[in-house]
Amino acid sequence: MPVYIGIDIGTSGTKTLAIRDNGQILATATAAYPLSSPRPGWSEQDPEHWWQATVKTVRKLLATKAFRPDEVAGIGLSGQMHGSVFLDRDGNVIRPAILWNDQRTAAECEQIEQVAGGRDALIRLVANPALTGFTAPKILWLRNHEPRNFRRVRKVLLPKDYVRYRLSGTFATEVSDASGTLLLDVANRRWSDELLSKLELDADLLPPVFESEDVTAELSAAAARRLGLPKGVPIVGGGGDQAAGAVGNGIVKRGIISATMGTSGVVFAHSDELQIDPQGRVHTFCHAVRGKWHVMGVVLSAGGSLQWFRNQLGSEEIRKARRLKVDPYVLLTEMAEAVPAGSEGLYFLPYLTGERTPHADPYARAAWIGLSLRHGKGHLVRAVIEGATYAMRDSLEIIRGMNVPVREIRLSGGGARSPFWRQLQADVYGSTVATINAEEGPAFGAALLAAAGTGAYRNVAQACAATITVTSRRKPDPKLRRRYNELYPVYCRLYRALKDEYRTIAELVQKHHR
Repeated sequence: MPVYIGIDIGTSGTKTLAIRDNGQILATATAAYPLSSPRPGWSEQDPEHWWQATVKTVRKLLATKAFRPDEVAGIGLSGQMHGSVFLDRDGNVIRPAILWNDQRTAAECEQIEQVAGGRDALIRLVANPALTGFTAPKILWLRNHEPRNFRRVRKVLLPKDYVRYRLSGTFATEVSDASGTLLLDVANRRWSDELLSKLELDADLLPPVFESEDVTAELSAAAARRLGLPKGVPIVGGGGDQAAGAVGNGIVKRGIISATMGTSGVVFAHSDELQIDPQGRVHTFCHAVRGKWHVMGVVLSAGGSLQWFRNQLGSEEIRKARRLKVDPYVLLTEMAEAVPAGSEGLYFLPYLTGERTPHADPYARAAWIGLSLRHGKGHLVRAVIEGATYAMRDSLEIIRGMNVPVREIRLSGGGARSPFWRQLQADVYGSTVATINAEEGPAFGAALLAAAGTGAYRNVAQACAATITVTSRRKPDPKLRRRYNELYPVYCRLYRALKDEYRTIAELVQKHHR
């Protein structure tokens, strides 16, 4: 039977898995790598780490003996979106990649909107406003601040597409990931010649763009030797991590929404037509489903807020968890569950790395608000969890306001593994939430794209229908739903009250670092 490999180039590590065409997971492997922050608000990685992690994880899969190398019939790629890999004429990396959560490009975002003729004109061109996380501002930043490096650039690739290049020697991308560059004409699923011209960027900097299930390349002989696979294995377009994750969750038809509570949080809705929020608060991108689109809201530090709490304030719980041989998050959520809904007046704004949806504010910062002597560590934890979930509801409310139907919300990520957090999401969203049999996220979706693209299925929707089923549902508690409907508007007003001060604080920090 054929085997399909999905490779997901994440921010903290690469996850790779192998599946049969019925969705059976044969083996999984992960490899971690570091992230650097050379200045406040900056976020970079060495692309070589992605390649080494790819080699390591594929070899780990093969070492399980769960399948033979000659059974591999396709490879699908996924990865963190928006990151910029700058290559010279010889295909060598010029500088560390600038990542999706990097916030250095506020001035370049303003420059793009001015050149495009204003925010509304930019949205008409590429369906989205300019945000600091996107790729185009990073290219302009390089031109503005590192002109010597910019003059050497011959190709700009997204993270997963750099791995494709190392696997095959081929430059290619696909529509879902390319949508997040801010350089794709999302309506027509091709690069925007008009915006590239306005920005005075050479279209040759960008790779050819395909649909996500299209075969884009073949495994080269050199890469095949490194990985232990036969040369010539087809490599499909794949998808940005959110679109691939949506495929892995079966979000490939109207009415089914996903809420992924990972490091970042994403609310993702399939759309058969191009639907754009006129205010640009949520993203409209091409989906990894041929000829379809999706609407997506992004919370930059959702589960990442609880991770920060664990790392910085949870040393006691980490030690205790080690003794009990449990995950520290189990102890933290137990503490939170013992606290009443609303954390007795304590709120947490989860803007540790700025915020994207709905504020598009790189200067926003996190805060606990309402602290009193009454509050203990359990209150702090519950407020963090509630704050991240309120932030996800921000995106959901915008999507509902666009008349996108919401019949079912499928949960994934760390927030789906905790029964407490699953129920809290149902209560805050005011909707039934579901979990599914597949928990492997973008890597699983990438493998399904490989299966669909190499002929195991007629299309992506058929691949999802054959492999994904709902395993549990939770309805909102009516009492807690009413309680959170009272609390949520206060959360919304807190950002507006602090908005002007965030920029002042950022200016003071930058002044200190000059």
